[in-house]
Amino acid sequence: MAEPPRLPAIYLRWEQGVVYFVTMCVKDRQLVLANDLTCGAIREITRDLRSWEVIAGVIMPDHLHCFVSPRKDRDLSVGDFSNAFKRLLRKQLGTQSWEWQRGCFDRLLRSDESLADKWAYVRENPVRADLTGRWEEWPFFFGLLDEQRDWGS
Repeated sequence: MAEPPRLPAIYLRWEQGVVYFVTMCVKDRQLVLANDLTCGAIREITRDLRSWEVIAGVIMPDHLHCFVSPRKDRDLSVGDFSNAFKRLLRKQLGTQSWEWQRGCFDRLLRSDESLADKWAYVRENPVRADLTGRWEEWPFFFGLLDEQRDWGS
């Protein structure tokens, strides 16, 4: 399968931050992510990523969604983020009985898209999946917004 074309960061004004919406799935959609051990490991590694800022993320049982931004180099590929994230999580968790699907789904947020609006939609995933009654009750969030727990309700 061919890789989808990427919109070069050059189309964005330099002063405008580059933000990607990224989804990574577990191979065969095994229900292994939404637990305290994995969530703790994800929170740990997202603080340790040198080249990427993890703005916000939600962990679902078989996939996760996050918003990320390159810290300095706008030309970094989302594949760099995905590979580093998966490698660091494997290292943090040690032996695991599951694998990630190859690659990830990513989308560059356009200048007219609001990160707050996109996050408001994504954070509701646990509610839409009938995993909780209210998104605020779902414990498996990560990123800078999780640390503040202030997501503009």
